[in-house]
Formats: sequence, C-alpha cells, structure tokens
Amino acid sequence: MSKQPEPTFIDLRLWDQDAIVLLDWLMSVDFEAVPVEHRAQKQALMDLLNQLEQSIPPGTSSGQIDAAKAAVSRDMGW
Repeated sequence: MSKQPEPTFIDLRLWDQDAIVLLDWLMSVDFEAVPVEHRAQKQALMDLLNQLEQSIPPGTSSGQIDAAKAAVSRDMGW
C-alpha cells in the first residue's frame, strides 16, 4: 500500500469582520441543501466553518454580528 503524502496548508488572511459574517452564515447553512458539483466542496465548506470557529472568540453577540454585517456591506453599492 502506498503512503499518502503529508497534507500541506496555506495561510489565509481574512478581515475579522468578514470572518464573523462567514461564520454566522456557515453556522446557519443546511449543508445537505447546499448545491455542490462534488462532495469535496461540501467538506471544504465544513472545514472552513471549523477553522472559523477556532479563530473567532466564542460568544460573539448578535450586536457584534450585525455590526460586522454592516461593516462588510458598507460601500458595496448594492
């Protein structure tokens, strides 16, 4: 049996406000209903959720989430 190569990782810089918005959204997503072309896409979203959960302090309030949404959507033009 051949040995699997060791995984490699990347560092991704993300504005903390974007991270809060993404975490809030991903926590509400029904992963069974997300349209994907390959099951790996769903797993990658779940992996992203896991990483965001580890990066964002627990107990983020609804006020902080609303403020992050307002900050991220400011200057969007739509």
